[in-house]
Amino acid sequence: MDFIEGKELQVEDAVYSLQLDGKGGSHPIEFDTKIDCHAPCWLHLDYAHTQSEQWIRSTPLLPDTVRDAMAGESQRPRVTRLGDAAIITLRSINFDQKNRPDQLVTIRVYMTDKLIISTRHRKVYAIDEVLTDLKSNTGPLNAGDWLVQICDALTDHASEFIEELHDRIIDMEDNLLEQTIPERGEMALLRKQLIVIRRYMAPQRDVFSRIASERYPWMGDDERRRMQDIADRLGRGLDDLDASIARTAILADEITSLMADSLNRRTYTMSLLAMLFLPMTFLTGLFGVNLGGIPGNSSPLGFTIFCVLLLLLVGAVAWWLKRSNWL
Repeated sequence: MDFIEGKELQVEDAVYSLQLDGKGGSHPIEFDTKIDCHAPCWLHLDYAHTQSEQWIRSTPLLPDTVRDAMAGESQRPRVTRLGDAAIITLRSINFDQKNRPDQLVTIRVYMTDKLIISTRHRKVYAIDEVLTDLKSNTGPLNAGDWLVQICDALTDHASEFIEELHDRIIDMEDNLLEQTIPERGEMALLRKQLIVIRRYMAPQRDVFSRIASERYPWMGDDERRRMQDIADRLGRGLDDLDASIARTAILADEITSLMADSLNRRTYTMSLLAMLFLPMTFLTGLFGVNLGGIPGNSSPLGFTIFCVLLLLLVGAVAWWLKRSNWL
C-alpha cells in the first residue's frame, strides 16, 4: 500500500487524530487525507471508549495478532517486531493526584512508517508533552522521531520520580540522625514504590535497547543512537534504584535498632524504679500485718518515724545505685 486513506482513520471518540507534517508540526486528519511514509499519521485512542474499541477490533489497518494487545491487559514493557512494524508496551509514572505515582500508567503503540496508533486508558503526560511540541512546531518529524521523543519524556518522568524517592531517603536518614523515627507505614510505602518502579523500569530499559538495535525502516541511525542514550540514562536510574533499595534496608535496620534501644531504656528505667522501691514495699508489707508486737504501734509518733526511715532507706538505695553507675 502506497498510502492510507484518511477516511480509514476517522474515529469520533479518539483522543488525538493528527498527521505529522515533517517540519515539527501537525494538522488534523481529514476524510480525504492521503497518508504516506513522508507524512505519517498519529491516532491516539482510549481503548475504554466504545467507538475506539470497535475501531481497534474491526479496522483492516491492524493485524489480527495486534488487536488484543492494543486493548488488552498486558502491562509489562515489551516490544514485538512484526515485519517492518512493531507493537510496543511501555509504562509511565502516574501524575494523577488521585493516585500514587507508582501506580503506573500503560501505553501501547503499534507503529509502521505511515501509521502510529497509541492506546491508553489513564492519562499519559508524556503524550501531552509531545502534543504540545507539535502545536509549537517543535515536535517529532517522523515516526522514529515520535517514538524517541515519547520514550525520552517517559524516562524524564521516571528519573524525576526516582530522584524524589532518593530525596525522601535522605530526609529519613537526616531524621534518624536526630533520633526521629518515620511515621508508621512510611518506610513500607517507600520500599514498595522503589520495588515497583524497579520491576517495570528494568524491562523498559531492555525495550529501549532492543529498539535501538533493531533496523526498523522508520528509524534512522540518529534515532537509534538517541534511543540507546535513553536506555543508558534509564539504566543509570535503575542503578540509583538498586542503591536506594539497599539504603532502605539499612534504614529499616536502624529504625529497628532505635526502637529496641528506646524499649530497653524504658525497661531499664522501670527496673531501677522497682529496685528503688523494693525495700519500701517489703517494709510496708511487713508492718502492715495485723498482728500484735509490731514496733511503734502504741506510739503516736510511730507512723512519722516509720515514714522518715523509709525515706532514708530510699535515699540510701539511690546513693548505692549511683555509686554503682546504675543511675
